[in-house]
Amino acid sequence: MSVTGRARDESAGLRPLARRIEACRLCPRLVRHREAAAAAPPKRYRGEPYWARPLAGFGDPAARVLVVGLAPAAHGGNRTGRFFTGDRSGDWLFRALHEAGFASQPTSRSRDDGLRLRGAYITAALRCAPPANKPTPGELERCQPYLLEELALLPRVRVLVALGKIAWDACFRALRAAGRPVARPLPRFTHGERAAMPDGLILLGSFHPSQQNTFTGRLTRPMLRKVFVAAGQLARRRRAQPRPS
Repeated sequence: MSVTGRARDESAGLRPLARRIEACRLCPRLVRHREAAAAAPPKRYRGEPYWARPLAGFGDPAARVLVVGLAPAAHGGNRTGRFFTGDRSGDWLFRALHEAGFASQPTSRSRDDGLRLRGAYITAALRCAPPANKPTPGELERCQPYLLEELALLPRVRVLVALGKIAWDACFRALRAAGRPVARPLPRFTHGERAAMPDGLILLGSFHPSQQNTFTGRLTRPMLRKVFVAAGQLARRRRAQPRPS
């Protein structure tokens, strides 16, 4: 089969999953919040159409690196319809991805801005913007099946990059739920932490590129770039491991 044919087959399962995610209304609190944000946007976004629906992941269906964030921003992804698009966190993330060779451009302003990811796929622990960026355990649990399906539909992934502790914990829960072996004892989240799973998968931790971290200097651009450079190096080294039956 040609490379083009393989890519087409790999993306086929992601499209129906995206449609189901975008139609989800399982969490009433999140539905209310995402729609309220669209109904009363800040002055700088007044008059712009808002997506105001859950977000599916996006990127290269043949990705070897899966980036897992927390959730869409109320006036970022919830407005533009794509994770980390149209907000300050995305400005940091896509610049780092571009510098590490994963993104075709260093910025992301809209869903149709021409951005393409190579070897990477971006998703999140939660698909809707939560109030105060704080999801409840029940909301994370209801969203977990979507992350599980993405993991199953991205069979080439060798490295997970968790942006923040919530994403780090969500990755471990998803791997256990998928029946995949995890490192023991469970490594604690810190920036730059590297957890090797028994089946060869690697989980890297990074502080989330939120303004709370970037404005205070807790996360710098070189720190974030280093994580994705490492992810690329590790992904190229890892060979395919058999999936659990």
